[in-house]
Amino acid sequence: MTPHSAPLLTIFTLRILHTSFQTVSGEADTHMPPEPEVFKQLSWKNLHHLQKLQSSELHSKVPQFMMDLYAAAAGSGSIVREPDGPDGNVVRSYAGHSNGAFHYFNLTSFSQGEKVIRAELRWFRHAQPFFMGHHFYKVDLYEVLDGRVKPWRGNLITSRLLPMNTTGWEVFNITNTATKWILNSSTNNGLLLVSTLPSGQWFEASVQTGGETKPEENDAYLVIYSDDGRRGSGMGQSSSSPLDLVLESMITHWTAGRIRRSTHQPPPDHKPFTTCQRAPLYVDFAKIGWSGWIISPRGYNAYQCVGSCPFPLGGSLRATNHAIVQSIVDALKLSSKVEQPCCVPDVLHPISLLYFDDEENVVLKQYDDMVAGSCSCH
Repeated sequence: MTPHSAPLLTIFTLRILHTSFQTVSGEADTHMPPEPEVFKQLSWKNLHHLQKLQSSELHSKVPQFMMDLYAAAAGSGSIVREPDGPDGNVVRSYAGHSNGAFHYFNLTSFSQGEKVIRAELRWFRHAQPFFMGHHFYKVDLYEVLDGRVKPWRGNLITSRLLPMNTTGWEVFNITNTATKWILNSSTNNGLLLVSTLPSGQWFEASVQTGGETKPEENDAYLVIYSDDGRRGSGMGQSSSSPLDLVLESMITHWTAGRIRRSTHQPPPDHKPFTTCQRAPLYVDFAKIGWSGWIISPRGYNAYQCVGSCPFPLGGSLRATNHAIVQSIVDALKLSSKVEQPCCVPDVLHPISLLYFDDEENVVLKQYDDMVAGSCSCH
């Protein structure tokens, strides 16, 4: 399934009419949107499709708050830090399928094996004129319980009082609701944001009254912070994340061919390294063909461990006891099957990647063991 072949959701049509601060609510379509196709793992065909997409075509859809989260994660080394809870390593943003006050989010790409840490509804509201002397209005957030989009048939999640003259994002904690939807998708009937004046009259607070705004500010987003349980387990653990599958497939595909072709000689244009040390290794995602779906960074320095581990192994090489014994056996030529210890990373660091998943949702994820921090003989 390619991103552009995903079935489109049929969104409810709200028949809420607004006339001169009077509200008339009609019946909505009683049929829910058809259940989206079950999320499929990213195939090589889908990867090829993502590679061919123009960067501007996808990258224009990236919400600024996800870029800000990436910048913060890249600087701190952690994506989610909860004072009284676990750290998370994945953030997903789901653009809402919206119709006025109604918002529906397709969560089928969320991995069932992940633990939800926090879920937020991010809703952009515009400044409003002072209606009939009112300086504030109330927003009620409802979970829609059935196919009829009416607040009195929904579950009130929260309410808050907002000033008329301010514009910006409002963030609502909907962790319990989103977790329920993930565990049972049939309960996901969407959300309803109802804005009312103190007099009880409804109006649409997400409607812009003048000026220009960014495209992202016309939408609502569901942002889910989670932990996929992969940290510290390396790249080999099974996961349904598209990027995980691509990385694992690429590693398997490339390693087999390159090991056969390798002569274990230093590049001809570089001076050979004598003893084990760390050397630069810049990974350019554009050259790999991933720049269309990896948003940021454009590349990174993974570093590599080069050089030999000659006998005797000095303290600067931070050799293991096993490597020391192996180097002695090799130096004494006690066995023709024993080679020198290898120069390998002994400290590895994570990096954060911001990318599009198979459904074109923007995902921020921390990947462990991506940068060689130092090298030693093993």
